[in-house]
Amino acid sequence: MRAFRALSEAEGVGRLSTGAPPRPTSRSGESASVVRVKRLFSKDSPPYVVMVATVLFLVIFGLVMVLSSSFVDSALGNDGNFFAVFFRQASWVLFGIPLMLLLSRVPPITIRRFAPSFFLGALVLQALVFTTLGVTSGGNRNWVSIAGFQGQPSEILKVALIVWMAAILADRLDRIGEWQTLGRPLGIGVVIAIGAVMAGGDLGTAGVMALVVIGIVFLAGIRWQHLGVILAVVAALASAAALFAPSRVRRITTWFSGCTEEEYLTTCWQTVHSTFALGSGGIFGVGLGNSRAKWSWLPEAETDFIFAIVGEELGLLGTTLVIVAFIVLAITMAHLVRKNADPFARLVTGGVMIWLIGQALINIAVVLELLPVLGIPLPFLSVGGSALLASLGAMGIVMALNRQDAESVGDYLARARRKKS
Repeated sequence: MRAFRALSEAEGVGRLSTGAPPRPTSRSGESASVVRVKRLFSKDSPPYVVMVATVLFLVIFGLVMVLSSSFVDSALGNDGNFFAVFFRQASWVLFGIPLMLLLSRVPPITIRRFAPSFFLGALVLQALVFTTLGVTSGGNRNWVSIAGFQGQPSEILKVALIVWMAAILADRLDRIGEWQTLGRPLGIGVVIAIGAVMAGGDLGTAGVMALVVIGIVFLAGIRWQHLGVILAVVAALASAAALFAPSRVRRITTWFSGCTEEEYLTTCWQTVHSTFALGSGGIFGVGLGNSRAKWSWLPEAETDFIFAIVGEELGLLGTTLVIVAFIVLAITMAHLVRKNADPFARLVTGGVMIWLIGQALINIAVVLELLPVLGIPLPFLSVGGSALLASLGAMGIVMALNRQDAESVGDYLARARRKKS
């Protein structure tokens, strides 16, 4: 023991003489980085921590599946570079996660104060798709290309619409039963936002936005009669928009009637090979990286149909893991909605939950042939920089509004009124 103590003291003296700082550790021997992470979430509730951990798991799991599902098409379209798509998606992850953590520290009152400006800016970005900066992809004009970067402004518009609607309704919850509250300015803004997306031909994204709008007004306490009228109007507009697009009509009729031999090479190609991929995976899958569908058999394998690659390579266990992760995310966010006393925070959290979970359910339903092909990506997993940034940014806002040490907007406004009086 004396020799050991002398050796330790000599090591400490040597460290001081050379100027090397002692390694910071906690009492239990934990590193400084682990201590900082614990301090970051020490005041937050377990559902909050589980929500953040689930999002990080989905992002990392999605990055692994992007590498596995994209290297074939990446090599064919990028001069033999097998990792081009993966590196591009990884760069968005390295930018998106710090963005989420940065937004999580923004005061809630600041988020509410800038909600109208955020929404107006998102509408201006969406309008750029109809200028020379707009790009048409897959028959939809819903992309912009600025300085070599391409993105979907509609993804940012989803987040802005949720925050703006929450800011409008938070002060009008006692008047939610009046048509005036739903019509002006709320209804005008919603019609402009969804109409701008539908004008570009992206009916799938417009449908997700309509789902979010209906969910937010439901959480705000809208009357059932008014909700029924809104649902009828949305269904009529969606039917009319689908009828004016021959490709969508073919998809819907094929989904209803089933695939014929003549439609195998056209309308049914994606859905049939998606089913083949899921069926060949079995319970345990064929192994990570061993998918056969991604070898030019399944289009959009790394985007809209990445869930099929998960099923083929990781089997029923892999797909169940993804579904369970989204269920956990939904449960934790619903718990935060129920526990938060601030109406603005509740509506934003609920709106983001409806968006991400609803979009995930739609994507999985399409892969399982429960819905016609709609072109909806799987949140946090599918390739797409703008979609990933919007999703992580939205989660950062949810984190900011549900932090235990953050002053709620309602408390801030009440304190401001007391000062004025």
